[in-house]
Amino acid sequence: ETFFSFFFFLSPSQYKFRDLTVEELKNVNKTYPNFTFSMNTYTFKDGSQKELLNFSGTVPVKYGNSYNIPIRLWILDSHPFAPPICFLKPTANMGISVGKHVDAHGRIYLPYLQNWSHPKSTVIGLIKEMIAKFEEELPLYSLSSSDAARQSELLSYIAKITEGEADMKSKSKIDGDKNEGCFNKITVVGAGYLGIACVLAIAAKGAADQVVLLDLSEGAAKGGTMDLEIFTLPNVEISKDFSASADSKVVVLTVNSLGNAQTYLDVVQSNVDLFRGVIPAISHYSQNTVLLVASHPVEVMTYVSWKLSAFPKSRVIGVGANLDTERFQFILTNLLKEEVLAKDAWIIGEQGEDKVPSWTSCNLVANQTEAVAARNSRDKVANRAMEVLKGKGQRSWSVGLSVADLMDSILKDKRKVHSVSTLAKGCCNINSEVFLSLPCILGTSGVIEMVKLEEDPLVREKLQSSAGSIHDLQQQLKL
Repeated sequence: ETFFSFFFFLSPSQYKFRDLTVEELKNVNKTYPNFTFSMNTYTFKDGSQKELLNFSGTVPVKYGNSYNIPIRLWILDSHPFAPPICFLKPTANMGISVGKHVDAHGRIYLPYLQNWSHPKSTVIGLIKEMIAKFEEELPLYSLSSSDAARQSELLSYIAKITEGEADMKSKSKIDGDKNEGCFNKITVVGAGYLGIACVLAIAAKGAADQVVLLDLSEGAAKGGTMDLEIFTLPNVEISKDFSASADSKVVVLTVNSLGNAQTYLDVVQSNVDLFRGVIPAISHYSQNTVLLVASHPVEVMTYVSWKLSAFPKSRVIGVGANLDTERFQFILTNLLKEEVLAKDAWIIGEQGEDKVPSWTSCNLVANQTEAVAARNSRDKVANRAMEVLKGKGQRSWSVGLSVADLMDSILKDKRKVHSVSTLAKGCCNINSEVFLSLPCILGTSGVIEMVKLEEDPLVREKLQSSAGSIHDLQQQLKL
């Protein structure tokens, strides 16, 4: 079909951002008029299918001689906030050169896709990088007639997947029985120290049936996943493909941008830009998931995740002060022998130096004089515990253990109380949309209920101060 007649029938119900998508692909059509556009069924890795816009054609590549490399790009319905899915489209006499940017099935992986962020990233820019990478490492080669016969079997398999005709029974056998009955699927986004620590802790906890580590970095060594690939763990899968996260019960976000930012605002904005390429794709593949944010600064990045995903506030949670609270309660119980106090003790507010101890009940005696004395005694014990807590850093493995703890409560619907980053608007006279750590009951749907804190003017003042500074920072960010 011609470009214009085809897009005339593309409805907003199919594509959330139809006008943006059409406008961008008009530029593609101008630059590459040989591309043909169509709507076809795409089969995702988990077996689900969807009618998606796609286009195919050739791109010019110079590798000594000039070559026309056939490609096919699938445009997700969340485009332009999620990157296209890219494939080579070899003919029967072409073999696929598996390399850094192409797998055995012709799937194309590029840094541009991993760092996709609207409006900076465009399909034209993607194709330009594709050509540049192919000129470094040609993705296809000519086959002999005997090899071409064997190639036809692979091409048939690729066609079935990309045309939505894959035999799901056969696919089940190919993938193995590991996916059968795997209801508790977890995805960890980011293969840095924290991401790997989370995977190890979740695997050790045994709460998840399947753990997917989504490595968004370029190269296995850079991503730190090589050892995980060497010493394979049961039910742990490493992937660079967002579709591998499909139907996750919980998605843990550990990614942080390591750009050349000069100021703190630049650092946070760099993280926001990174999330703009991650959250829409994650939300697309797991529309009912709980997002658990461990990236920094956790309060701001939880807010960003909530805005970009458009999920209800109950399903977007930051790790917040869960680790500090568990440590605080442990110190009170085991070091200071204040087990009764520990049951109602929480660290809340902003992660870092501005965190504050609080209580969910006062347990004070009726007589006012004795009540004041009891409160003063409790505050002294809390101050001693906070001093001990100051010496405890947050290493990747300790945060990983905290994430696994939260995961366990969510997956098993434990209805346990944790201090996690949640939308604080309406609490302590906070009127802005900011996320702060507060005691919350967690279950399979995320935050079930916020637990009421004891009235304390000093705590309220500190929370309002944190909310004000976080809100000011958020106002300066470009979402």
